[in-house]
Amino acid sequence: MQKFKRVMLKMSGEVLMGDNEFGLDPQTVKRVANDIKEVIDQGVEVCVVVGAGNIFRGVSGAAEGMDRTTADYMGMLGICINALALQNALETMGVHTRVQSAIPMDTVCEPYIRRKAMRHMEKGRVVIFAAGTGNPYFTTDTAGTLRASEMDCDAIFKGTKVDGVYDSDPQKNPDAKRFEKISFMDVLTKDLKVMDATAISLARENNIPIVIFSVREPGNFAKVVKGEGRCTVVSN
Repeated sequence: MQKFKRVMLKMSGEVLMGDNEFGLDPQTVKRVANDIKEVIDQGVEVCVVVGAGNIFRGVSGAAEGMDRTTADYMGMLGICINALALQNALETMGVHTRVQSAIPMDTVCEPYIRRKAMRHMEKGRVVIFAAGTGNPYFTTDTAGTLRASEMDCDAIFKGTKVDGVYDSDPQKNPDAKRFEKISFMDVLTKDLKVMDATAISLARENNIPIVIFSVREPGNFAKVVKGEGRCTVVSN
């Protein structure tokens, strides 16, 4: 695998709840922060987009009869909670971190300004992008791909529960086939649930490979960035 200069880590909010049913597990947040620190220590610039599934999901809120736009905005605020928790964990480890939100909230974090974010990263700071794209109807997968494109990232590392892309759910089907490499077009035509179609199309257009790996395994992010861990690479 190539040597990366700057990468985007995209992970779901569920990762941060550990074994809890919802919310944040401080030990898990600390472990994820340590994984990010290991990559920074390799001399790689890192930015992060995290979801809010551990706090609130816009889609499920809408399914319960809530207005979709309102539900999505609630999800964006949930992302900000996760971003601040991760920032706090990183800073206690001595990693300088900035949270930039797509919805301005000056008292708690910076507004998203591309040039400022680039400058932070050049100085070796971790930038956590909060509040998705700032628009309802767009997932955090799309937000992650959008920010990765804007930041000129070499790759998007998507941390999931599984160690790559399979042709069916490996937790339900023991015979599921794992791909080492797969093209964006195959992901779209086979309707593999890697990321939503908007995010995949955006990554394909901007030629940013997506690396799917298990974020539940401590130290795995650094291993995969070095080209050692198990993962699936989605590219053109």
